[in-house]
Amino acid sequence: MRLVPLSQCQPGMRLAKKIFSGDGLVLLGENVELTSRLITRLEQCGIFYLFIVDPRTEDIVMPELIGEETMRHALKEIRTNFRYMMDRPKRKKGVTYPYIAQPFKQMMSNIIDDLSGHKDAMIMLMNMGTVDDYLYQHSLNVCVYTTLLGTAYGYSREELMTLGMGALLHDIGKTQISMNVLKKPDQLTAEEFGMMKNHAKIGFELLKDEPNLPLIVAHCAFQHHERLDGSGYPRGIKGDEIHDYAKWIGLVDSYDAMTTNRVYRSPMLPHQAIELLYAGTGTLYEQHMVQLFRDKVAIYPIGITVTLHTGESGVVIDFNTAYPHRPIIRILNNEAGETLAVPYEVDLSKQLSTMIVGVNGEKTDVQLASGI
Repeated sequence: MRLVPLSQCQPGMRLAKKIFSGDGLVLLGENVELTSRLITRLEQCGIFYLFIVDPRTEDIVMPELIGEETMRHALKEIRTNFRYMMDRPKRKKGVTYPYIAQPFKQMMSNIIDDLSGHKDAMIMLMNMGTVDDYLYQHSLNVCVYTTLLGTAYGYSREELMTLGMGALLHDIGKTQISMNVLKKPDQLTAEEFGMMKNHAKIGFELLKDEPNLPLIVAHCAFQHHERLDGSGYPRGIKGDEIHDYAKWIGLVDSYDAMTTNRVYRSPMLPHQAIELLYAGTGTLYEQHMVQLFRDKVAIYPIGITVTLHTGESGVVIDFNTAYPHRPIIRILNNEAGETLAVPYEVDLSKQLSTMIVGVNGEKTDVQLASGI
């Protein structure tokens, strides 16, 4: 399989991986043949990348961080509970609502179990859902990535449960923000930006009295936009005033916001997002956290097309856990752009003089992008 930008997809290509909606339903299945109409519809849904069948890379297997059943169940629970939260202001006084701790605790247990089965798991791009499902998919992504980092950091299962719950619910305050603001494709006004920033405080208020939920989970929602130098919000606290769990979540939240679909911009690729996180080391994010994150991210996703400084191009077929920025590449085209009759593989961890200079036909320059 290959990871191809939607802009480069052509009618007749076939999907190599399913596309899921925000409630875990399959939008398009494997081997579905793309048509002009389908490509247009996917573009309208805000999907920018697809895994495509390619005979030259049919042996490439995209490892999943969590099982399909775990993912589908998690997305369904997130959507159900978040939508209930969205409807709360419309409900009559005195009407009770279900507590969210229990279903989410079971979900977290399943996620931890799935991740524990992959000792050398790396953070890879998960299901890239539609823009309309961003909040649900983003919450799951941040939960899975943060839990994987917490595992690598050495947290116990009990600590992982709390950290993961904090990550899962970090943006729950957005359920109380107007959809017109959440999905606005243009720049927010000062008033709208203030409303959006308020989601951290709202999240704390929603979670602080939730039965069977550790108070630190509420503080994760409150603090995930705070930064080391005090430049964050809502309170502008700094350094050790910010809980470590919130620091991990804030780092991962920024990464996922940059690498997934937003209504106002296309997603970055991991190597671009990592560069921006590094720019904030010591001022926005803890250095040791950024370093561990870098070591656990598959910077060049499996299946993506890269160009080497030699002019040759090929597809990333595997990563090196010790050197995530030096993947294994199957060379498909020579320096003249001609298709090779017999592709061959290059392990960049062993050929240190060989450099990646382009991804998907574009130079690997970094462009700033903001996210809330």
